[in-house]
Amino acid sequence: MSLLEVRNLTKVFSLGSLFSRLRIRAVDDVSLTVKAGEIFTLAGESGCGKTTTARIILGFEYPTSGKLLYRGKDITEFRDRKAWFREVQAVFQNPFETFNPLRKVESYFFETVRNFHLVERKNEEVFLDEKLRAVGLSFAEIAGKYPSEFSGGQLQRASIARALLTNPSLLVADEPVSMVDASLRMSIVNLFRSLRDTLRVSVVYITHDLATAYYVSDRIAIMFRGNIVEEGPVEEVLERPRHPYTKLLLESVPEPDPERRFQEKVVACEDREEYLRGGCKFAGRCSEVGKVCLEEVPENVLLSNVLVKCHKYKEGGLMV
Repeated sequence: MSLLEVRNLTKVFSLGSLFSRLRIRAVDDVSLTVKAGEIFTLAGESGCGKTTTARIILGFEYPTSGKLLYRGKDITEFRDRKAWFREVQAVFQNPFETFNPLRKVESYFFETVRNFHLVERKNEEVFLDEKLRAVGLSFAEIAGKYPSEFSGGQLQRASIARALLTNPSLLVADEPVSMVDASLRMSIVNLFRSLRDTLRVSVVYITHDLATAYYVSDRIAIMFRGNIVEEGPVEEVLERPRHPYTKLLLESVPEPDPERRFQEKVVACEDREEYLRGGCKFAGRCSEVGKVCLEEVPENVLLSNVLVKCHKYKEGGLMV
């Protein structure tokens, strides 16, 4: 059985005034599955819908339509929010926003332990030290300190340790390494791999960084304007991309080679126009666009073990 299953998830936001309101599908008929003990990545540019998907999984947003099943059970049946957050925990982008600068970091740990009745008070420090050591810290290192007394990497590790207090089966990590130094990113992503391997914790990893996604992920889904356009094992998707958008993303990754500088002019596009576009939302940027792309929404096509949402792979190909 899958740990988490998302079925035909849609989230519509209304923008503008009462008389000129636009309906934007931030998440558009998204389906995905997260297995137990795996790292599943949602990747794409800013505004593609990956964070909205994560917020719906966490219960911070309600879907317009669709279902989310956790261990085969509809998550709307978790009437007790405390029971849900025992199972699913979040790791956010900026650890300095996770912790109030006027509160000692240890207070968050004690608060979580007591809210969830995890251990008796006399055993709290031993319990916290055990959880902190799982992320390379100790209770002595955080005791009595405020967030400003930690580096970004240390504070993000502390954030992960706090999320592990309830022994969750699923972590939802939204851009967890984008606010730490490049030298510390590998230590954080290695920590996720270790949690997967030693504790069998599943991770939904949200990122725009394809380098860390390739290193840490088991499977990856590429999102564009609310749609998953390609999904499969990370090696298959990033080493042999099928969808034109995945190819464009990979071509956009800068290379440390002065002889291969990016020469093309970068033109900003209107996000709203792409969200409202009929047919394939990527048609306005695609170099392989055909007539059918402008008129019909592409279906998912299974190629080996990769799902691709593109007309060029359906029987008959593009009708140019």
